[in-house]
Amino acid sequence: MNSTNAANDDVPFSYPVKVGHISANPVRIGLVASADELNALAKLWNVLSVEYLKSELQVTRWKRDGIKVAGTVNAALTQACVVTLEPVPSVIAETIEHIFVPEGSKLARLMTNDDGEIVLDPDGPDTPDHFTGDTIDVGVVVAEFAALAIDPYPRKPDVDFAGYGEEKAEADKKPSPFAVLKDWKKD
Repeated sequence: MNSTNAANDDVPFSYPVKVGHISANPVRIGLVASADELNALAKLWNVLSVEYLKSELQVTRWKRDGIKVAGTVNAALTQACVVTLEPVPSVIAETIEHIFVPEGSKLARLMTNDDGEIVLDPDGPDTPDHFTGDTIDVGVVVAEFAALAIDPYPRKPDVDFAGYGEEKAEADKKPSPFAVLKDWKKD
């Protein structure tokens, strides 16, 4: 099944799902990004290219009024090496699990202590996201998980920072305009 961009033109990869159509039985969704979506994602993620983005998801009810999205996200992309600017291929394989609850749901309340401060467990589960209306966009979830897995500092194998930039920095170093004052003495 291919995703469509008809729901929201501002989002490069979109696949809206009607919450009312989700029952206790899981709904399987297979997403594959089109060539136009891949180009838009490459621009959004500031990478050289995105070769593919695909996902296998299961969407199920969570507790009473929530929705759980679980599955895998796979992508291949090309980034510029932070040292040489040469192309660096990357492969992403992520497992996702994300919960959505309707706006105002009691399931999304944050725990507070006696002083009213929010208590977050860094090792605990993520807090559910809110949705309004009767639709969630699983394409956006897939794109977000893929974006979070992108290496922020891609480097070609066996390339080190040593030797890059240091000579250029020395060559570009201009004398200080105050250098002429260093030998100046007040009489």
